[in-house]
Amino acid sequence: MAGMVHETPVVFPSQGVPLAGRLFRPTASLDQRRPIVIVVGSWLTVKEQMATTYARRLADAGYAAFVFDFTGFGASQGEPRQAEIPSRKIADIRAAAAFLRSLAFVDGDRIGAVAICASAQYTLAALAQGAPIRSWASIAGWFHDPASVAPFYGGDAGVAQRIARATVALERYTTTRETLTAPAYEAGNDRAGMHFELDYYAQPSRGAIPAWPNQMAEMTWFYWLAFDGLAPAGAVTTPSLFVHADGCVFPDHVRQLHARLRGPKSLVWATGTQIDFYDQPPQVDAAMAAITTWFSDTL
Repeated sequence: MAGMVHETPVVFPSQGVPLAGRLFRPTASLDQRRPIVIVVGSWLTVKEQMATTYARRLADAGYAAFVFDFTGFGASQGEPRQAEIPSRKIADIRAAAAFLRSLAFVDGDRIGAVAICASAQYTLAALAQGAPIRSWASIAGWFHDPASVAPFYGGDAGVAQRIARATVALERYTTTRETLTAPAYEAGNDRAGMHFELDYYAQPSRGAIPAWPNQMAEMTWFYWLAFDGLAPAGAVTTPSLFVHADGCVFPDHVRQLHARLRGPKSLVWATGTQIDFYDQPPQVDAAMAAITTWFSDTL
């Protein structure tokens, strides 16, 4: 059935910026309205990484799926480049849903979302802001606030160091439009966005693909460390699925969010580590089984 999937590159606007996306459809029909699922991936990544892994699986399962590069990333336009700015990504998710509703082959009342890692907290915020998404699934969702994310970077001292780097970078950008960058991933490099061992980002057979530049704008630190991804939960009534494991980040946050949400919800506890859910067959298979069951009931 995989050979029957039709892939189409598209461009759509978000806050006046052209973004690059790709549609995966199990039919060539342009007038047969079907549900569609937006798939978004981890921070500092491009659409060809974990988002496309899930989009292709969804298309094989009979769903239309849509991936895109966020503003300033990948093939999308927008400045500053490689900057992880949560409010900008939240707006992009909302723009993607609005774009899909304009297509004749999309049932605009049946738009779903699958959000992997950090994009789960952005999708939660987009839902709280009224994004027209009927049902969604968080896969190994990363949900942080300033207090909980600080230990990843050495506590108060590490946060202060990174905020200082962001301040220099923001001053440079606002005065010269130059974007100071560091690696998005480099094990052992304290300046990198991810400085601990993560095989997914190290291996060309996994996430270290040519489309991914492995760069992070250093101004990112201010926005990332100041974001509260837990706060929107009280405003969300959208049907919500969480697929998580004890080996993933913030398992207690996922349990807390599940308890706080007021709409239909499901919590599926699996096994594996955070990056296993990006591309490893046992974890992707488990997530897909939960997703397809969930969407058959809620989308």
